[in-house]
Amino acid sequence: MTVTAPLPGAESRNDATWLDVAHGKRRRPPPRLPAEQVRKLLLLGLLGAAAVALWLRLLASQPHLPMVLQMDGLGRIVLVASSDATLHAAVGRPVLALLLANGQRLDAVPALLPQSPRWIVDDTERAQRQHHQALLGQALQQPRLAVAFDGGLQLPLLPQARGLSGLGGLCWAVCALALALYLSAVVAVLARSGLSAWLFLCLALAQSLNLLMIGAGALPGLGQSAMLAQLDFSGRLAADVLSAAALLHVLALYPRRLRAAHALGALAWAGAAVALAWLLVVQPALLWWWAQGLVLATGVLAVLLLRQPSTAPGQPGHALARLMQGLVLAGTGTLALLTVALATAGVDGDVPYHLATLGSAAWYVFFASLLMLGPFLSRSRQVLREFTLLAGVSTVAASLTLLFLAIFGLNPLAALAMALVAAVGVYALARPWMLGQLAGPGAPSAERLFDSLYRAARALEQSPGQPMRHLAELLREVFEPLEVVRTSRSVSQVRVAADGASLVVPALQPPQGTAASGDADGPAGAIVLRHAQHGQRLFTQADQQLCERLLEQLRRAVAFDRAVEQGRTEERARIAQDLHDDIGARLLTLMYTAPNDEIEEYIRHTLQDLKTLTRGLAASNQRLSHAAAEWKADISQRLGAAGCRLHWSFSTDRDPTLSAVQWSALTRVLRELVNNIITHAQASQVEISLQLERGALLLSVSDDGVGRAPEAWSHGLGLGGVRKRVKLLGGQVLWCVRDGRGIRCEVRAVLGRAPG
Repeated sequence: MTVTAPLPGAESRNDATWLDVAHGKRRRPPPRLPAEQVRKLLLLGLLGAAAVALWLRLLASQPHLPMVLQMDGLGRIVLVASSDATLHAAVGRPVLALLLANGQRLDAVPALLPQSPRWIVDDTERAQRQHHQALLGQALQQPRLAVAFDGGLQLPLLPQARGLSGLGGLCWAVCALALALYLSAVVAVLARSGLSAWLFLCLALAQSLNLLMIGAGALPGLGQSAMLAQLDFSGRLAADVLSAAALLHVLALYPRRLRAAHALGALAWAGAAVALAWLLVVQPALLWWWAQGLVLATGVLAVLLLRQPSTAPGQPGHALARLMQGLVLAGTGTLALLTVALATAGVDGDVPYHLATLGSAAWYVFFASLLMLGPFLSRSRQVLREFTLLAGVSTVAASLTLLFLAIFGLNPLAALAMALVAAVGVYALARPWMLGQLAGPGAPSAERLFDSLYRAARALEQSPGQPMRHLAELLREVFEPLEVVRTSRSVSQVRVAADGASLVVPALQPPQGTAASGDADGPAGAIVLRHAQHGQRLFTQADQQLCERLLEQLRRAVAFDRAVEQGRTEERARIAQDLHDDIGARLLTLMYTAPNDEIEEYIRHTLQDLKTLTRGLAASNQRLSHAAAEWKADISQRLGAAGCRLHWSFSTDRDPTLSAVQWSALTRVLRELVNNIITHAQASQVEISLQLERGALLLSVSDDGVGRAPEAWSHGLGLGGVRKRVKLLGGQVLWCVRDGRGIRCEVRAVLGRAPG
């Protein structure tokens, strides 16, 4: 554990700013949404919702043919369903062509089936599909047309607008996901100003465009406008290339700022511009392979960027970077699997084209959910994480189904069953990994938590003036961070900061009367834990809740100890008052009626001892220096009456406050040792040395009497009481023969550790 002094200048910054300084980052606003930013969020959210609503309205107003076509096992285009009653009699018949009002004939070929050109491998087939889709879009502008079926059957059909109710559930769901992705990016920008947030917004906007285009391609029925058919390929390809550049640039800045981050970003954007112009204008051979290779290379480069060290020298590994590296690797791996599956299977008559469409759509949904998780991994809900896993598993299942169909020649049902079994295995492996990164490996058991909490509470009871140190030790045991940093900047509550890399914990307040004592460990502030579980995971909301409960239990323990101590103080004061009023009065009467001077002097000393005892009982806590002065005065009087000379030495590096237990034990130990010297030693000189250094007390009592061989002494109530009280202080006692003459007794005890 590393404990440092308060951060310089932290008092003049807000919570997020001084925490970022501690992480070696530039200043930035706190990750919160105050009222002004909430208004901005509402405004931008309304704009995004309006844009999606306009897109849906555009799709709903486009004419289409109410036909659902599918390719059968013989390569024929068959009508499988229609919402037009005129075509119900032809369901199940092969479709030969569409007959336009101007006399043109549009043959029913696989290129008429809805599929995005972006995911067609063969260049020739892609060009044919784009051509036929454009022809179909023009045909939809005709006032009427007819459908020619096998067997000479011709039925009239009128193009009609879908309407909002005819867009289909898949279109609505994908567009809602696009809006959610946009809103998550807006929240990230409002909560974290900076270039990385704006780059994330660009990335989210590009993928939202992809999702909207997927929604347009998932419309029920046949056909879409010629403009949408032409923009599908170029728009989605541009979104992918721009997403690649934005991803590389943002990962150069977040979660760790890399060396030459802006140069890497500029290079990524320049390369994306050149590649996009080359792909769309030149349109080289194997265009799809070039596009897929570019996207896959971006994923590999992103993983390498996340493995690079940051600009801050000596900074420990970043758990968020490690987790994001795994997620980017998962996205790249599923895309590579989908690419291999599409390239192997193709879209010939033996493989259902809708599997290719489903696989590509599932991957975009998976990537969008990863983006929504990215800035909020430590705060994301379980539902979003499960949705991300299911989207990734769906991509794997669709890709494996295509591979099994193409390689083994299985029927679609058997291929789908085998793919689902493999996908469930992938899910079973991926889910514990993701949850382990967020929940932490080896979560502390209830027994371990109770033991750590109990020891922290007892330590607070022994030295209540050092709550920061005891709290830091407890948090280190529970969360095992790489660093524990102290700061004088106060916070009001526990919070997860720095995107899960840190946990900020407010300090426990010491009991009244101890904050300014010699045991106090400095002004109240906050404790910053960095990199949980030795840098292996992020801090999460569960960690925040656990920390809040630990703080509450410690506060209760402190309050309970305070109440118990108050009860003890009141009871000691009552006993002291009774002793003073009853026993003291009787001893005073006996002193005045003593038959001789010797008894009167004895009673006078007894009264003095009673006075010292009652004063100590009445005062619950007192300074070591005050107690030492009383001990010296009492011992000097008693040794003077016995004809012994006292040599007193007292030194300390601080002046701690003794508890009642400590004061009572030391007082009785000194009194018993002096009594033994007066009674048995026949000494003329007594040396008492009291030293306190960094919480360690050394008490030495020596005489020049006739005592010998302390190891052979019989320990009765007197010496046994000394050992018992020293043990109560957590120390040990030793008697030995002095050089020359006499006995020396050494007491070593711990009164409380010095501030760390």
